[in-house]
Order: sequence, then C-alpha cells, then structure tokens
Amino acid sequence: MNSDLPDPVNPTAVPGADVPAPEAQPAAPAVEPAVAAPAEAAVAAVAATPVVDATAELKALFPALFTGKPKPVKLRIQADIQERAPGRFTKAQLSAFLRRHTGGTGYLIALTQAKTRFDLDGQPAGEITEEHLKAAQEELARRRGLKQEREQVEQERHQLEAQQRRNRAQLLWDFERTTLTEANFCVLKGVVPEELPGLLEIARKERAEAPPAPPREARRDGPPRRDDRRPGGGGRRDGRRDGRPDGRPEGRREGGRPPQRQGRKPDQPRRDQAARPQAPKAEPAQEAAPPKDQAPE
Repeated sequence: MNSDLPDPVNPTAVPGADVPAPEAQPAAPAVEPAVAAPAEAAVAAVAATPVVDATAELKALFPALFTGKPKPVKLRIQADIQERAPGRFTKAQLSAFLRRHTGGTGYLIALTQAKTRFDLDGQPAGEITEEHLKAAQEELARRRGLKQEREQVEQERHQLEAQQRRNRAQLLWDFERTTLTEANFCVLKGVVPEELPGLLEIARKERAEAPPAPPREARRDGPPRRDDRRPGGGGRRDGRRDGRPDGRPEGRREGGRPPQRQGRKPDQPRRDQAARPQAPKAEPAQEAAPPKDQAPE
C-alpha cells in the first residue's frame, strides 16, 4: 500500500469509542485595534483643526502691501512674512490668505496693469514676467466669459418667467369670461385638464400680489397736450383762447372769413387822396432886385 496516501477514515467510528477524542485547541486571542503612531495622530489633529483667518492681522502688520488698491506681491512673500513675524502665523494660515488674496479679480487686474511686484513695505521688488502676465489675462478673459454667460442665462430666465406670467394672466382672463365647458376650454387653450386648477390658482395669486396700475393720465406717453397744460383748455392762463373773451380764436369772424385789416401801410396813400387832383406846387418867389438909382434930370 502506498504510504503517501492518507489513512482511510473508519466509517464505524462513533463518539464514545476507544478512539481518543482530539484535544481542544486553545481559542485565538482577540485582535486588538491598531494604535496609530504618535506622529500620524498629531498630523490628523492638525488637519482637523480649522485654520484661523489671518487677514486682519496681516493687514495691520503690513498695510503698505495688503491694504488699499491691490498690488502684485513679491515672489516667495510667505518666507518674508515668516522672517518679519516669526512664529506668528502658521504655514496653513499664510497659504490660505495668499490664495484668497492673489485669486481675486481685482488682484488679477492689478497684475495686468502694473510693471513690478511689491514687498511688505510697498517697495518695488522684481518685475512681472510675461508668463505670469499672460496667465492673468487668460484668467480674466475666462471670468468675463463666465459672467456674460451667467447674465445671459439670467436674462433669458427672467424673460421666460415674465412670458409665463403673462400667459397665466391671459388664461385666467379668458377662463373667467368663457362660456365653454372646462373640457372644451382646455382643448382650446392646449392645457391638460389636471393642470388647469393649479395654473388658475397661481394666476389669481399673482394678480393679487401685483402692484396697482398707474392712473390713466400717468401711463400716457409723451408730453401733455397743449390743451392739458393750462386750465380752461386754451393757450392762456385765464382760460381764454388767443385773448378772445368768448373763447373763439382771434383772427376769424363768425362767418368764418378773416377780418379785414384796418389801417394802411406807411407808404400807401389813402384812396380819397389818390382820387383828388393835387394842385401844383407853387414855386418859391424870387427875391426882387433892388431898384437902380434914377439919373438926375
């Protein structure tokens, strides 16, 4: 018999026989949870602690750089802050502040308009590279595009809401005056019968919340007419038209023809003078010559 094969199991073996029972194996000890290393626990605790905002304190310490109009900050400014105020700010605090400060739209605009960067004392400290300038311009263009898209979407949303409001108001107006049945009215308006009560309720609420309509005179476009500018409907303050006490316009008679002008032009002679013959004008008498002396007889 091959000794490499396992021994056959005796099928007649039952509990209580002379076959010794197997010894009980000792229970395995319970596995205790792994304890984190002291260094890892400290890092986790620091990460869970919220970062205190250091904006006010940094502005108070370095007003020349962090107050007023944004200025492009010097490269590696975080190391300069740690050197000027050692142990006062954590790395997380400075990183969070500089991320907010340099990510604002005003800062990006200043970066595209300035020529140099500035240190903690507000003094020029290095030029702005072409790479940083191009990156700021691209980011500003991207933000302008997003802003225009948001404004366009918002404008379209307002227009859609206004149109839907007008449609509901018209639906309520027609429903309150129709003589059709509700089913026929829904077919005519293209409305699902189940949605009609809700639309009418919204329209009634909107009508109740709408501001009162302005007076009719206030809604008229353009300047007031001439007859409405002065009392009495005329062109004068006393209510008369063109100075006539009876209200009729001056320059026309009761028959409708304009009156004849009285008077004449300065160079036009009167008719009676033109018809009457005029006497010739007398020439002025010549002065008589003095008498000559008579000769003696």
